[in-house]
Amino acid sequence: MYSLSSILRILHLYYQSRILLSSIYSFVMPSCQPRIAIIGGGPAGLTLGLLLHKHNIPFTIFELRQKPTDDELAKPSGMLDLHAESGLAALRECGLYNKFHQLTGECSEAQKVSDKDGNILYSDEGEQSERPEISRHALTKLLFSHLPPHTITWGYKLLSAASSTTPNGNEVVLDFGPHGKQAFDLVVGADGAWSRVRSLLTDVKPHYSGTQYITATIPQITSKYPHLAELIGRGSFFALGLRNGVMSQRGPQDSARISSFFSLLDENFPSSSGLASYTAAEACDKLLSDDALLGRWGPTIKQLVAVALNEETEGKPGALLDIKPLYTLPVGASWEHKANATLIGDAAHLMCPWAGEGVNLAMWDSLLLAHTIIRAHGAVGEDIDSFINTLDPLLAEFEADQAARTKEKAEETYANGQMLFGEDGAKELAGFFLRAYGEAQ
Repeated sequence: MYSLSSILRILHLYYQSRILLSSIYSFVMPSCQPRIAIIGGGPAGLTLGLLLHKHNIPFTIFELRQKPTDDELAKPSGMLDLHAESGLAALRECGLYNKFHQLTGECSEAQKVSDKDGNILYSDEGEQSERPEISRHALTKLLFSHLPPHTITWGYKLLSAASSTTPNGNEVVLDFGPHGKQAFDLVVGADGAWSRVRSLLTDVKPHYSGTQYITATIPQITSKYPHLAELIGRGSFFALGLRNGVMSQRGPQDSARISSFFSLLDENFPSSSGLASYTAAEACDKLLSDDALLGRWGPTIKQLVAVALNEETEGKPGALLDIKPLYTLPVGASWEHKANATLIGDAAHLMCPWAGEGVNLAMWDSLLLAHTIIRAHGAVGEDIDSFINTLDPLLAEFEADQAARTKEKAEETYANGQMLFGEDGAKELAGFFLRAYGEAQ
């Protein structure tokens, strides 16, 4: 018979040997989980992270911005309409569909089309639409609030990404400047129009679309400007003509976000015109008098824009006019597949907002890429080399499908832009809606 002290000593030696063997194993064997980095904490990156998290696949999201506060996320922002086959399908798989619908009351699916003089050519109440609207801020909060805090690293700016070969295989080294360099087995570029990850895969860069835009917000529009609230309605409003446009969407705090679009050949128009150095209110006279801008438009739409610009300045004293060029990647842009890196969202297929496809394609990418990663991970367990080797051909298939899906949407977006910003865009858009919905409202 062993004494109690002898038994305890044997157990102690046994567990010490287990610890030693575990240390040796971890030293000679690679990590048992793939190192996955998602660059960008927009809808694409957050959706992908949520779907991987549901399957216990580790990852880190690196986001340039600091973590937004609740006050910042409560402010008016652009509205996004989500589509059944893409954005809504991704939310369903994330388990957030019901919570999403609780956040969609700020902008209805109603639509109105006006000519440059404010005459309404088409109006509906969204009866036939199945594309609910949510503010960008609300969608962002919905997504990141359901991720464990440790999975998102805020305030990291990616300076460069480079492929590297090690004794254990290929990896991607990310340079975060003062935060140092980190290596990963898979890097997903969800880092937007000017993606740093894209440079790993292709030399193609965005080009100027020929359109400049200005955004301003009217808070509490119903109580302060009831006649303008009636003009634009409860949902989306389009005033079009002479190759320009003024569009609005309703948003949080009874706001209206007014965006003016101008067809201009000069990519540097904000600086060459001097408008970039004006406040929104200071820019008002030039915008409303220049024939290349809104000079030939009627007083109704001019008043809408003037009120928005003055409200923008009142809400942000000293802030300069928010005027920017729109950029796009070439229709059908793609790249030769390379291991260890891929792109989703605007990083892969940046396009103008004329079809409302940007966020939907981004979330669709995330959904299908998550399926791809989960499939590879489930097939091989926790062996990294096997995971990467299994993932590589699946990733090539994902990218080929992505290129085909987005080429079709990019062609649609380009055609819509030609329609909206023709000489009589209002007539064209009203006719489009009438044909689509079958009757005048």
